[in-house]
Amino acid sequence: MGEKAETDDKMRRMDSLNLEAGKVSTAHDHGSKLEENNEFSNSKRRSWVYGDIGTSPLYVFSSTFPKGINHKDDILGVLSLIIYTILLVPLVKYVLVVLWANDNGEGGTFALYSLICRYAKVSLIPNTQPEDRELSNYKLELPSNELKRAQAIKKKLEHTKSAKYALFVITIMGTSMVIGDGILTPCISVLSAVSGIKSLGTDAVVGISVLILVLLFAVQQFGTDKVGFTFGPIILLWFVFISCIGLYNLITYDITVLRAFNPAYIYHYFHRNGKEAWISLGGVVLCITGTEAMFADLGHFSVRAIQISFTCFTFPTILFAYFGQAAYLTKYPEKVTETFYASIPRPMYWPTFVVAVFAAIIASQALITGTFSIISQSLSMGCFPRVKIVHTSAKNEGQVYIPEINYILMIFCVIITAAFKTTEKIGNAYGIAVVSVMVITTCMLTLIMLVIWKISIILIAIFFIIFIAIEGVYLSAVLFKFSEGGYLPLLFAAVLMIIMGIWHYVHKQCYNYEANHKVSSEYMKQLSSNPNINRVPGIGLLYSELVQGIPPIFSHFVSNIPSVHSVVVVVTIKPLPVSKVLLEERFLFRQLEPKDYRMFRCVARYGYNDRVEGPAEFERQLVENLKEFICHQHLMPSEDQGVSGRQKAEEETQFVQEAMEKSVVYLLGETQVVAEEKSSWFKKIIVNYIYDFLRKNFRQSESLMAIPRTRLVRVGMTYDI
Repeated sequence: MGEKAETDDKMRRMDSLNLEAGKVSTAHDHGSKLEENNEFSNSKRRSWVYGDIGTSPLYVFSSTFPKGINHKDDILGVLSLIIYTILLVPLVKYVLVVLWANDNGEGGTFALYSLICRYAKVSLIPNTQPEDRELSNYKLELPSNELKRAQAIKKKLEHTKSAKYALFVITIMGTSMVIGDGILTPCISVLSAVSGIKSLGTDAVVGISVLILVLLFAVQQFGTDKVGFTFGPIILLWFVFISCIGLYNLITYDITVLRAFNPAYIYHYFHRNGKEAWISLGGVVLCITGTEAMFADLGHFSVRAIQISFTCFTFPTILFAYFGQAAYLTKYPEKVTETFYASIPRPMYWPTFVVAVFAAIIASQALITGTFSIISQSLSMGCFPRVKIVHTSAKNEGQVYIPEINYILMIFCVIITAAFKTTEKIGNAYGIAVVSVMVITTCMLTLIMLVIWKISIILIAIFFIIFIAIEGVYLSAVLFKFSEGGYLPLLFAAVLMIIMGIWHYVHKQCYNYEANHKVSSEYMKQLSSNPNINRVPGIGLLYSELVQGIPPIFSHFVSNIPSVHSVVVVVTIKPLPVSKVLLEERFLFRQLEPKDYRMFRCVARYGYNDRVEGPAEFERQLVENLKEFICHQHLMPSEDQGVSGRQKAEEETQFVQEAMEKSVVYLLGETQVVAEEKSSWFKKIIVNYIYDFLRKNFRQSESLMAIPRTRLVRVGMTYDI
């Protein structure tokens, strides 16, 4: 009895739906199931490494020395820069540190943001509930010793509005840059690989590159698994090729380039070349392209697989490729504009060319799938207009395909490739996208170290100072080439940030409008006693953004159509800042007063990589969980009412089942959002024109949830925000 009372008391304390009644369904221990699911998921992930960073030898030396090599030792200086850049940024920072800042196996800027939102209340939409923290995937493994520093930073974040906005802006900026990276990677990778046949002329190279890009985007609809299975093994062959060619050139031409392990050559390089050396960093930084994609696309791999494959295989093979190219250039410095293909031994030329083209496809594939994942995350967090998310794998739910985004990426890639024609200007743009995201990741990870990981302040300071200094220098160099193509990713990012910012702003304002105009409990009491309101057989599912209260669209619906279904469930599809929510923990129910009116609140909680089921499956799951809730509700009060409670539970669950069998109707509000008359002209332009344009030209909510049109009832209402 004492244990039962303690459980009931805990449930009452954490009930976040105020006086709308009910007790939360009992929590279950899903820890073992979660581990089994993660183990199953990880066992199905492929351990082949990304090709983006592996294809960088195609264009790094040519991008670093666009005007030729002035001094032989400059080759050693640049090689030394390449060695320590790859060592420090991809290996130390990302593989050994950043990959651990994943959100239940998902990576990227939004994963970092979701970790912070989970620990501190910094989300701009206040839809947090105490019950959410009972989810298995929501719990964080925090140190037992709570540090005052972490608490102080957390309090500052939660109570400073500017800090919340700054964190959100940084997040969408990083996300926009990664998407921009997803546009530029296919262009530069494919164009660099196809340049091996530039004897046919620039137009032929561009034409073939465009054809490959179109085919690449056309096969995305078949899913990451199939595309990866088809082309994945080729990337392993690519690494074998470039390492063997590099080793051959190293031994054949000049093995003494291994002196570049001495960082003194970096100092001499800058001392000798001054400003020109600093400008050349815009080409050197291309040696770490794909590093952020390795983190952003983490959902398709396991952390341990990436760490082992990169450290033991990718890292040494890439270094051998650069060693070989540097050794070749010491003998033939005039060949720097075509370093990669010029350094290939003649018998290996065409096999390497073919493998290079396929490797460029893999490099592009990583960013394309990463872009899909990121947009799926941002959509679930209310930061992107509605698009169709297609889950391409029944085993790995994180594998998604977005048709609209796929073809938009294809169009931009074709235009950029056809317009720029060479990799030099694309490289300038590429560098800005790559380094900008890295700087953002460093800042956000530092905040996670301070607030969540709670590690030594000395270690945090060392991490931040070292990497912000490295990336800051590289960022200054790539920004110098702003007018030479560098403006492109910033333009992409600006447009995407405007779209995401406007959508999130109006989404937030609509949520606040509904929260401020909720249906009162007094209205519900009057409604239940009103003889003019007809009860229609069946279940009515009324969709709302609110997680608390009844939306104003309900009273608007009743005033226009004076009838209510025999069972009404106000459903909220609530995205959480976690990657997945277990099915057993998905539905949270409350019964509204008066209880004999059979009206319920349901919050269906989804992680940003969960798929929303089709209508038939969703209805089945919702009704089954509703019946469980009703049984639990009637059996919970006291033991002396056990028999009558059990009988009442059976009657109520049978009533719900019969209502479902008669009909299930979806009630959706067709809300027209307009700015208030007293609003500024700027706000009116944003809400009345830009947001309205986005809303009308992207998918509607019923198409995303695959609601049958024959069972859909729409109710129009205007929100003045």
